[in-house]
Amino acid sequence: MARRIFLIATEESGDRLGAQLMKVLRQRLGDAVKFEGVGGRGMTREGLKSLFPIEELSIIGFSAVVKQLPKLLRLIRQTTDAVLQAAPDILIIIDSPDFTHRVARRVRARDPAIAIVDYVSPSVWAWRPSRARAMRSYVDQVLALLPFEPEAYRRLHGPPCTYVGHPLTEQLASLRPSAEEQARRDASPPLLLVLPGSRRGEIRHHMAIFGEALDRLQAQGKPFELILPTMPHLLELVREGVKSWKVTPQIVVGEQEKRAAFRTATAALAKSGTVTLELALSGVPMVAGYKAGAIEAWIVLRFVTVQSVILANLVVGENVIPEFVQDDCTADKLAGALGEVLSDTPMRRRQTDAFARIDDIMSTGNHSPSVRAADIVLGMLRKSRKAG
Repeated sequence: MARRIFLIATEESGDRLGAQLMKVLRQRLGDAVKFEGVGGRGMTREGLKSLFPIEELSIIGFSAVVKQLPKLLRLIRQTTDAVLQAAPDILIIIDSPDFTHRVARRVRARDPAIAIVDYVSPSVWAWRPSRARAMRSYVDQVLALLPFEPEAYRRLHGPPCTYVGHPLTEQLASLRPSAEEQARRDASPPLLLVLPGSRRGEIRHHMAIFGEALDRLQAQGKPFELILPTMPHLLELVREGVKSWKVTPQIVVGEQEKRAAFRTATAALAKSGTVTLELALSGVPMVAGYKAGAIEAWIVLRFVTVQSVILANLVVGENVIPEFVQDDCTADKLAGALGEVLSDTPMRRRQTDAFARIDDIMSTGNHSPSVRAADIVLGMLRKSRKAG
């Protein structure tokens, strides 16, 4: 009898994780596994027929969630009902906790026999730490992308948590420079990356202040070339945003072009987030800034419990990357820090030394993250409550 796995991923990053996991599980189980759920293009290519297009959940910001609440609740009910009807051996929720955890709680209440795996931990180590303990009632296993997360779950009395590795560690070849690219990275004028975000709201919040910082950097007499990587669906918004900049960037479009820019960049100005870890793995020193709407900013500043919101800082265990959040995210402060990371300074050397340790910190041995995740899922299938 085929094992039934229901997966829920509502963002592109989660869809990529889900697709890789499905691929490995299919390799291991062949026709003895059936997938159902919610996913994007990657999971669709692996054989999933999504319950609804994930674009229906592309909501960012507290105010946007409030406006879309009736639709959000309807989709939560629809997804919960689909899980219960499918009666899978395992439900795998992937990231997007505001949606996926609401589904998981409802499923556990109505059918406790369905094992539940949370692939990508919510940021319990950063804010709302009580959520870890609450997850014990509806999550059987957390698959963590970051090496410090299992200890955080032990400390916070959460469900079992295993570090499986970050997907970026499978992509190091596309992030590390060749000899020729390293020569460009070390040459003059330095090449500066600007990364204002991957969502429309993030870009709107960061473009103006990042542009002002670059104006000030140029006014200080610092020579640099500027590259701004983006994706096709954000190109027009980015083009509109740079019209007011006095420094004209070269805009490159697409994932391959972005990675090529990472391999030659001397330094970066980035919105805080996963991209800081991507830059750290590429060996690119950076300055990070973050601005949000008033409500989101109040929540972040009131409830965040870690000393840094920069993912790369948390992974290396040191605040080596300067971060400027909300009111501290000013053109003068960003420009001052950028001047340091563009030159051979103690700040730049401290970052490059820390980044040199990151491979060992994030190592998963000889197995890729998707294989490690699949191993855990297969182990749970063998002893699932439904199978018993």
